[in-house]
Amino acid sequence: MHKICLLGGTGFIGRHLANSLMQAGWQVRIPTQQRERHRDLMLYSKLELVSANIHEQEQLTNLIADCEIVINTVGILNEYGRDGSGFNKAHVELPKKVVTACQANNVKQLLHVSAINADTQGPSHYLRTKGIGEALVHAAEGLNTTVFRPSVIFGKDDSFLNKFAALLRIPSPIFMLPSAQAKLAPIWVDDVVAAMLQTVGKSEHYGKTYNICGPTVYTLQELVAYTAELLKVKRFIVPLNDKISHQLARVMDFVPGVPYSVDNYQSATLENSCKDNNHLEQLGITPHSLEEVMPKYFISCKTHRESYSEFRHYARKSKV
Repeated sequence: MHKICLLGGTGFIGRHLANSLMQAGWQVRIPTQQRERHRDLMLYSKLELVSANIHEQEQLTNLIADCEIVINTVGILNEYGRDGSGFNKAHVELPKKVVTACQANNVKQLLHVSAINADTQGPSHYLRTKGIGEALVHAAEGLNTTVFRPSVIFGKDDSFLNKFAALLRIPSPIFMLPSAQAKLAPIWVDDVVAAMLQTVGKSEHYGKTYNICGPTVYTLQELVAYTAELLKVKRFIVPLNDKISHQLARVMDFVPGVPYSVDNYQSATLENSCKDNNHLEQLGITPHSLEEVMPKYFISCKTHRESYSEFRHYARKSKV
């Protein structure tokens, strides 16, 4: 049976992707350092959950020894600390090790998840390290790489809209929103997975980079207002100007869970959309709108304590 090693397979994108790969007939190997926390994945006959530290080169190389394809979905939105080292570990050091492991095992194809606006000269640690990682996997000698650059990804268990939902459920007449005019084109996780599946094992996608976005560009304020509408909660959203947003980010950098960081603020200075260069159609995918997908996921009957716990949960998921 054909086998794929899926890095980040216990995460948001990874779980959705693993399910679709198995349905397509692939045997999927997912490494994790916390195997017991993901026992539900052990129930699948086509999924192999392996205890391993993917940041250890020897372990990583051994993991993919009998795999035809490697998929790297590992990424973080915030880090512990503020010097960029966490981003560098996840977005640069790990891809380097992945490339070395792939080359040692003659892997046929590497699928790598980057981000819209990834750039080695980008304004934030997040975008710079994403850009460096993207550049090095494309430059790897003898390795066929396909890169995906999604906008912010949404879905039932995402760490984006659900984070705002958790905050909105906490009773308060106002909701202060930094970077309120930041523009995003959210894409449904199932559309991301469908796009990636179109390229698995297909040589015509080697060496390509695909920008993938949802069909509509929103401001962050519009997205938060829509989330409040779905939750049936009334909040007066106060958009914070650029200066105050930056000052708030500097303070929030020290708040447990880091709900909003200077790095987030810097990333939000660029429009997070595909503009006129969305490759979903090229991949045969018609993107679903936020309004088609999200209404069935949100409910409004959570307590203050439950909402705070939920927010902490999603904040922890965004960090290494």
